[in-house]
Amino acid sequence: MHSAYTIIAKKRDGLELSEEEIKWFISSLIDPKGSVTDYQMSALLMAIYLNGMTTKETKAITDVMLYSGKTLNFNVDHVVDKHSTGGVGDKTSFILGPIAAACGVNVPMIAGRGLGHTGGTIDKVEAIKGFDTSLSLDKFQKMVEKDKMVLIGQTGEIAPADKKIYALRDVTATIESVPLITASIMSKKLAEGAQGIVMDIKVGNGAFMKNKSMAKKLAKSIRQTGLRFDRNMMTVLSDMNQPLGNAVGNTLEIIESIETLKGNGPKDLTELSIHLAGGMVHLAGLAKTHNAGIRKAKEALKSGAALEEFRKLIKRQGGDHKVIDNYSLLPQAEYHYVVTAARGGYIKGMDNRNIGLHCVSLGGGRMKAEDSVDFGVGFTFHKKVGAKVKEGDPILTIHHNEDQKELAASIADQLLQKDISFSKTAPKKSQELIYETEVSWAKKS
Repeated sequence: MHSAYTIIAKKRDGLELSEEEIKWFISSLIDPKGSVTDYQMSALLMAIYLNGMTTKETKAITDVMLYSGKTLNFNVDHVVDKHSTGGVGDKTSFILGPIAAACGVNVPMIAGRGLGHTGGTIDKVEAIKGFDTSLSLDKFQKMVEKDKMVLIGQTGEIAPADKKIYALRDVTATIESVPLITASIMSKKLAEGAQGIVMDIKVGNGAFMKNKSMAKKLAKSIRQTGLRFDRNMMTVLSDMNQPLGNAVGNTLEIIESIETLKGNGPKDLTELSIHLAGGMVHLAGLAKTHNAGIRKAKEALKSGAALEEFRKLIKRQGGDHKVIDNYSLLPQAEYHYVVTAARGGYIKGMDNRNIGLHCVSLGGGRMKAEDSVDFGVGFTFHKKVGAKVKEGDPILTIHHNEDQKELAASIADQLLQKDISFSKTAPKKSQELIYETEVSWAKKS
């Protein structure tokens, strides 16, 4: 007979838990009649955070979380999804999804809301009036098979154990754990039924993975898990030491995504979106190499086919597709506060996590799940890391509302005094965007 006490004590002492112990513990947590409490799960999470998990333990916790709810199995081929570990200004889903769909990939996207300093894909797309992200799983599956790309919010039917465990991790400082992140991400992505998964692992001060060493461990763990379930996998390590693109905030990021689909996007956002979309085309078996997939992705973007896929997606899910041509239909902030350089020099670095938190403080994100979101607020960056500035040059614009004038001024001071660093000399090397890419095939395609 298992007991929560003995299992917690075993992991506390750095011992390996058996598959049966892990399954019993998680099952007893989510069963209304189960004997495991939230505080006992929190204790086990901290023990896992401090002592880690073996490959066998990671396999067991992923499996029990995966099978705690429904799993999908699509009746079409070329089903590939992408997941990002989250960051500031990360809006690639709205660009790479339509690109991949235009290339023939079926893209089932189940995305999350923002929490903490990172923005949420669902919050961003809901800036488009009428866009319905709460489709049933049955409707979701049928629409993917018929229309190629569908975007919905996380549902209680998929990996309900993860929902409960993630909520506890979020308030117990146990987020940054490779086995727990692996189990959380992969239980949901495997349940989605995709045949291939492209994983964008963010690295830097605005990411959960602060350094490349930890990010590489997570990438390896995720690839191993995907291969065990016969999924083709691609992991990409990309920079999150500054915002991706120039826009941070829900409406602002939707506008920047549409501009990117029109061929007018920032260089970094365009490059990463094409890189990831090319990987999706490759994993789907629609291009023999990643580079060939990238070429197809570039063509889908250049021809306007990807933009049309996004327009169709909005229309299909009840949104106002006229936003593609008329950004005034999106919620807008009332006022603009331009932050200028106090002196000349070069932008040396940015505290990306704090930038994300400033956006939250304006109302552009949420610190608690029940918080509401102001779609219109946020930042537009005019200069990024490595840029040369003269005194008085605009660095960024804060988009805020009338009752936030003092807050905007305070944020501007914090950005200049603390969160954006300057140097007199130019950086020795330019900021890298993509650190490494690795593809693993479950079976020869």
